[in-house]
Amino acid sequence: MAVAGITRKGVIRTVPFVIIDVAATFVAFVIASWGTASESIIPGSSGSLLGIAVLAVINVVVFAAMRMYSCLWEYASIDEAMRIVVATLAGSVVGDVVSWFAFGFRMPVAVYVCEWAIFFIVAGASRLLVRVTSGRKGWSFLGTQTEGLPRSIVVGAGETGSLTVKRMLACNPDMPGFPVALVDDDSAKVGKHVHGVKVAGTCDAIPEIAKRLGVEQIVIAAPSATKPERDRIFGICMSTGIKTVTLPRIKDVPIDALDRVALRDVEISDLLAREEVALNLGQMGYVSGKRVLVTGGGGSIGSELVRQLLPAKPSQIILFDIYENTTYELFHEIVHPAKEQGTDVCVFIGSIAHVPAISKAFELFEPQVVFHAAAHKHVPLMERNAREAIENNVFGTLNVVRLAHEKGCTHFVQISTDKAVNPTNVMGATKRMDEMIVQYYAGISSTVFTCVRFGNVLGSHGSVIPLFKRQLAEGGPITVTHKDITRYFMTIPEASRLVITAGAMARGGEVFVLNMGEPVRIYDLAVNLVKLSGLEPDRDIEIKITGLRPGEKLYEELLMVDEHVVPTENDDIMVSTGDALDLETVTAKLDKLRSCLNKDNDSIKRVLAEVVPTYYPKLDGEAKAARQ
Repeated sequence: MAVAGITRKGVIRTVPFVIIDVAATFVAFVIASWGTASESIIPGSSGSLLGIAVLAVINVVVFAAMRMYSCLWEYASIDEAMRIVVATLAGSVVGDVVSWFAFGFRMPVAVYVCEWAIFFIVAGASRLLVRVTSGRKGWSFLGTQTEGLPRSIVVGAGETGSLTVKRMLACNPDMPGFPVALVDDDSAKVGKHVHGVKVAGTCDAIPEIAKRLGVEQIVIAAPSATKPERDRIFGICMSTGIKTVTLPRIKDVPIDALDRVALRDVEISDLLAREEVALNLGQMGYVSGKRVLVTGGGGSIGSELVRQLLPAKPSQIILFDIYENTTYELFHEIVHPAKEQGTDVCVFIGSIAHVPAISKAFELFEPQVVFHAAAHKHVPLMERNAREAIENNVFGTLNVVRLAHEKGCTHFVQISTDKAVNPTNVMGATKRMDEMIVQYYAGISSTVFTCVRFGNVLGSHGSVIPLFKRQLAEGGPITVTHKDITRYFMTIPEASRLVITAGAMARGGEVFVLNMGEPVRIYDLAVNLVKLSGLEPDRDIEIKITGLRPGEKLYEELLMVDEHVVPTENDDIMVSTGDALDLETVTAKLDKLRSCLNKDNDSIKRVLAEVVPTYYPKLDGEAKAARQ
C-alpha cells in the first residue's frame, strides 16, 4: 500500500542507494584527506564526523531533489550519467558551503576536489552496477547461454539492434533468443562490440557466420533500411534456411507499447512493401474540418482510410458498416485520439442495400465527403451468389451515390478494383457497373464523383496471405490454384494514402488507376513464406496446386482494351481515358439488372454479361457439366 506517495517497493529500491551515498561521503573525505596529506581533518574526531555527517545529509537531500532515487537505473543512458555528474557536483558544492559557513568545517581545496571525484566514482559505480547486471540476465556466472533460447544473429548494429541485443540478454520474453553475433553493412562497425556481442561481419557474411556459430534464428533489426536493402537482406536470410524474425516498425507501435515491442515473424508484406510515401496534409483540405462518411468503415480498406484521414482533422467521421465487430474495434481504437484533436467519431450499423438505413445515416449526419468502400469482394462466394453481389455492390452503390448527389456532398470517392477490368467473375463485373454509375453521376452533379482502381491489398480479409499463414501453422499443405498465377499487390496503408490523394486530385468523372508495380507470382509467395519460417518447401511443407477457382483469372489487368491512361503529378496515380455513359444507357442497364434478381444464378450472370459487355461469365451449369 502506498503512503504519502511512497510505496514499499520504492523504499526497498531507495534505501540501499541512500546508505551507499552516506557511506560514500564518509569514505570520500577520509581518502581525500589522506591522499592530500591534509591535517585539517582527523577521522574519528567529533568535529570531523559532524561535518561529514552534515555533508552526507546534504548529498542525500540534493540527490532526492534531483530524482536520483526515482530513476530506473536498469535502463540508464547518457542522460542519467550526466545527472550523476551534476548531482554529485551540486551536492558537494552545497555541502561544502554550508559546512564551511554554518559549522566552520574547513579543509584545503584539494580535499574538496578529491572528495567530489571519489564520491562521483562510488555513487556512479553503484548505479552502473544495476545497469550492467540488469542487462545480463541471459548469462550465467560463467557467461554461458541460458537454456532453451535460440542462438541468434541480429542484423543491424544501430540503435534498434543495440536495444534488441540488450533485451535478449535480459531474457525479455518479447525478444526470445540468445545473441551470438551482429552483422551490419557499415564496415566501420565490423569488429566492434554492442553490449559485449561482436559485430562479426556484413550482411553478406550471414550464411558463413550462421554456419560457424550454429545459429538457429536471424533477427532483422534494421528499420531504416531502404527497399532494395531489405530485399537483399531477406534474400540472404532465405538462402540460409534459418527461421527469420523481425521487429515492427516503431511508427506502427502505439507510444504506450514501445517498452513491449516484440519480435514477430517476417511476413510476405515485408517482402512486397514498397517505399512509403507520406500523405501531404496540404492536399487533404477537402476533408479537413468536414463531416466524412466511410462506408464499409470496419473493413480492411475502410478502417485504414479512417486512420489515414485522422491527421487531416475532419470535424466528424461516420463509420457505416453492416458488420459490427470490426467496426466496434476500430471505434475504440480511434475514438480517444480523435477526440483529443477535435474529431467526433460515430458508428452507424446498417446495409448500403437497405435504403431506409443509408438514408437515415445521411439524414442524421449530413456528410460532406463520402469514401465508399463497402462491397462484397470474395470472388468464389459471389460466383455462387450473383443476386446478392448485384443487390449489394450495384444497387447498394447506387443508393449511396444518389444520396451523395441529392444531399450536395462535395466529394465522393468510389473504391474499385482491377477485377473490374475485362471481368471474368461476378464481383469484377459488379464493380465495373459501379464505375459506370459513378461516372454518369459525375456528369450531372455538382458533387465531385471519382473512382480509384487498384489490385489486391496485403492482409485484407480473405486475402491469400492470411490463408497461407494459417495453412503453414497447421503443417500444410499450402494451396495455390495455379503455379503461374500472378497478382498485383499493395499494402493497405499505401492504397489508402493514394485513394485519399486521388480524391484531392479529382475534378469529377475520373477513374484513377494506382501504380501497382510488377505482378507477383503467388507460388513464389508460398515458397518464400515457407523459407522464412526456416522450413523447406515440399520437404517440410507441401505446396499443392489445386486448379483455378470459378471466376478466377490467371493474370489480372489494370486497363480495358479501349482504355488508356495519362500520368498525373503523382507518379503512383494515373487517370483512365474511358468515356462515361449517358442517362438512357445507365438506366437501361440498371433496369435489366433489377428485373433479373429473382432468376437463377446462371440467368443473372447472363444478364450481367449483357450490361457489362467486357464480362465473360463462367456459368454454373457449364462448370457442372465439365466436372461430369
